[in-house]
Amino acid sequence: MGSLVKKGTSSSLMTEFLEKCGGYAVVDGGFATELERHGAHIKDPLWSAKCLITSPHLVTKVHLDYLESGANIIITASYQATIQGFVAKGLSVGEAESLLRRSVELSCEAREIFYNRCNKGSWDFDHAGKASRRPVLVAASVGSYGAYLADGSEYSGVYVDSVSKESLKDFHRRRVQILAKSGADLIAFETIPNKLEAEAYVDLLEEEGIDIPAWFAFTSKDGVTVPSGESIIECAEVADSCKKLVAIGINCTAPRYISDLVISLRQVTHKPIIVYPNSGEVYDGLNKKWIVRVSIKKPGRSLEYT
Repeated sequence: MGSLVKKGTSSSLMTEFLEKCGGYAVVDGGFATELERHGAHIKDPLWSAKCLITSPHLVTKVHLDYLESGANIIITASYQATIQGFVAKGLSVGEAESLLRRSVELSCEAREIFYNRCNKGSWDFDHAGKASRRPVLVAASVGSYGAYLADGSEYSGVYVDSVSKESLKDFHRRRVQILAKSGADLIAFETIPNKLEAEAYVDLLEEEGIDIPAWFAFTSKDGVTVPSGESIIECAEVADSCKKLVAIGINCTAPRYISDLVISLRQVTHKPIIVYPNSGEVYDGLNKKWIVRVSIKKPGRSLEYT
């Protein structure tokens, strides 16, 4: 599970939310991993979004598991849910749009189920002794263009040489419009591997007049740059320039790099920083699986292999 920590100032939504959480909020964890643990088969171009079609009850189950484990923010199963991807599987545009909305509905329903299950003993109490429900936000996930390609390129960002900013905006536009009006509390743009896509997102948020907050989460393979080779500081500056963003951070990145990346982000932003690293494994896009990376440290050197 990840976390979001308050530093400096931000929008009233996030500031008030973090204050209610005690200064930091807990973000849920790996979604596809938990779906597989519950029996879902997701080796498919749609990845976890496949469950929106085949087993929405498992989507609800995973959300509930994370809420019961203490999460304050649950992220929808829409990371790899794109209109283009659903249409490629034979669905109509209308059905694809409905599934995007459904991803948010399932998260909101899970939150309500969780609240209804709560009893007095599991609630927090303020100084006056009044019961208060644990704050929970629903973040609508938007994966990068590389996630749609389903070849692991969200971890390399190589497609930046074959697409334009305008084409990226056109690709994401309708999905962002739908998710913004779906009932989610904010939009989470995740696993951003290059500066160009971040710039496209900033333009979209402003051009479309998106009226709910958002966060950007970049990924990194070395603790200094995003996968396309641009510095994390350059990318963070793009994100920080957008008034609609309420947090900036890192996701799907090895834990050993998180501390240095947070220090770099703090150089250019006063917005809250969000981090939700992976397990430290390396993604094999061809075989669609994570490979364990083993580190061996000896005096004067460090070896890594998969």
